[in-house]
Amino acid sequence: MSNDLYVPRGATADAGAGHLLDIDPKRAGWTYSSLRIVALEPGGTHTLTTGDSEWIVLPLEGGCTVRTAGEEFQLLGRESVFASVTDFAYVPRDARAQIASGAGGRFALAGAKCERQLPARYGPAPEVPVEERGSGNCARLVRNFASADAFDCDKLIAVEVITPGGNWSSYPPHKHDEHRPGEEAELEEIYYFEIDGPHGFGYQRVSPSREGGSDVLAEVRSGDAVLVPDGWHGPSIAQPGHAMYYLNVMAGPGGTREWRICFHPDHVETTGGYR
Repeated sequence: MSNDLYVPRGATADAGAGHLLDIDPKRAGWTYSSLRIVALEPGGTHTLTTGDSEWIVLPLEGGCTVRTAGEEFQLLGRESVFASVTDFAYVPRDARAQIASGAGGRFALAGAKCERQLPARYGPAPEVPVEERGSGNCARLVRNFASADAFDCDKLIAVEVITPGGNWSSYPPHKHDEHRPGEEAELEEIYYFEIDGPHGFGYQRVSPSREGGSDVLAEVRSGDAVLVPDGWHGPSIAQPGHAMYYLNVMAGPGGTREWRICFHPDHVETTGGYR
């Protein structure tokens, strides 16, 4: 198996830019999806130049102020990704944004190369659809803050998943690496992980959907990421006693922003629900 798609914590860090993680299309070897994790000290600021991508500023730990395109958004944020949903801010392409945090914190910048310049907007936490999916040891919590049917973007799709300790999610294995109208949408995907509690870990599997396709089995810890350019992805497995969080960032070439997937034929009878 190739480890090229597994990005361990610190592998793309840039202390000068304040990035704990920096995955752009060039680093990933694809066209659309990006993810940065930014750490701010108390009173710190970060400038985001959006270029040809749209971005969502998502607090992971702490709150911040986002100023962009003549707008100012106060993000209350949260104590941790395991504590609650959070509010967020959408920043359009061809813009600059300043992110400032009085108390400091960590913030995910989820991006996607896009065509339309949409208005800057605030996403309130109470409006984030939260879904309980699956049952038994496949139960998990999905926060659809920027799913295709919950928040308007041009290309970007992003959700958060909390998997209880000992459970499986992103299951049954599924793929979205072909354009098949009405059945499957082509999407590049990033998984970013955090694990609740010290010494916790999880596992992420990506298996080939075609000859020579992506093949990853990674032990993941807080701050790690896995890239999914193609292939069957799942399961995501949380260590017993340690809940696992992951942020999914997706985008692709389709003319319609939609999340359509194909399940692995060997697992379509699996109970417990998807993702």
